[in-house]
Amino acid sequence: MMIPFLNLKAPYFDLKREIDDAVDRVLRSGWYIGGPEVESFEVEYASYCNAKYAVGVANGLDALRLALQAMGVGPGDEVIVPSNTYIATWLAVSQCGAIPIAVEPIIGTYNIDPTLIEGAINSRTKVILPVHLYGQPADLDPILSIAKKYELYVLEDGAQAHGAKYKGRRIGAHGDAVAWSFYPGKNLGAMGDGGAITTNNLEIAKKIKMLGNYGSTHKYIHEVKGFNSRLDPLQAAILRTKLKYLDLWNDRRKNIAIQYLNGIKNPALILPVVPAWSDPVWHLFVVRHSSRNNFQDYLSGQGVSTLIHYPIPPHLQSAYLDLNNPRGRFPLAESMADEILSLPIDPYLTDAQIGTVIHLSSEGSITSNEAS
Repeated sequence: MMIPFLNLKAPYFDLKREIDDAVDRVLRSGWYIGGPEVESFEVEYASYCNAKYAVGVANGLDALRLALQAMGVGPGDEVIVPSNTYIATWLAVSQCGAIPIAVEPIIGTYNIDPTLIEGAINSRTKVILPVHLYGQPADLDPILSIAKKYELYVLEDGAQAHGAKYKGRRIGAHGDAVAWSFYPGKNLGAMGDGGAITTNNLEIAKKIKMLGNYGSTHKYIHEVKGFNSRLDPLQAAILRTKLKYLDLWNDRRKNIAIQYLNGIKNPALILPVVPAWSDPVWHLFVVRHSSRNNFQDYLSGQGVSTLIHYPIPPHLQSAYLDLNNPRGRFPLAESMADEILSLPIDPYLTDAQIGTVIHLSSEGSITSNEAS
């Protein structure tokens, strides 16, 4: 039995008639930039996230960058980021001319450790940027408290957390804004690139919309040097269709995660930790193994596809050698990068496939000697 990590075609075939109708609606409308599909999605997604406003943009990286710029981040500023995250979180800061300041995670949840944030703050700090990594919310209350104390913005990276809840409330507007990605592999994925920002702050929403539209609120009048970053109407129409099924897909992911947590019995594997206040949507189910590569090879040989999110932490990437963060500076991020492995958690996995993953993941410790 071949078990894919993620079947991107399955949602299309499942919703083919609805998605085809949505695309046809856009093609017939003549609105190929902006228009009613984008506006309707923005309203519907804001409502879903319990936020007042949503602004569609071209992709998740743009969502982060434009939100930071709307908060006034520029050259010389610093933004606190997790040491373990996808590099886009750091790149958005760099694209503003600011400097990403890394803070280590809580090893059990993989999210930024709030107890370490205050020690990273100085007069140049402008924003705290927690990531809701793998679909599990970061611990926001202490982060928001620190931000209030030092008069900082909080921008959440929600790229992997569509529908996740922190203390019973959906991620969407706990801080000043949330940046979203609709990359096809996300829990709410488009059929191409797409992104959005949700917020309760009208001024931030207006600034983001202006920045993404060439710095303009009225045609041919440009208040600032802006960008071209707009959500495509075709993608908005597809996202509107998929949004109706997001909770169903998330519930299936949660069910798979529960089966994994209860069923995988392997002393060599470290399973995810979920705090009582957290309701994750399991974008990824990440385990740790001291002989990760051997364990991955073993699963691959048995037909189970896995991925590593992410094999090199941002501070060790060539792109960030200029920050002079040598190996050993962020040991938790480095050890995680050496040990983490994402198991399949596609909502379209069959019960038989789930059972196979549990069975194979529970077999032996798969040490270097065993795997060889």
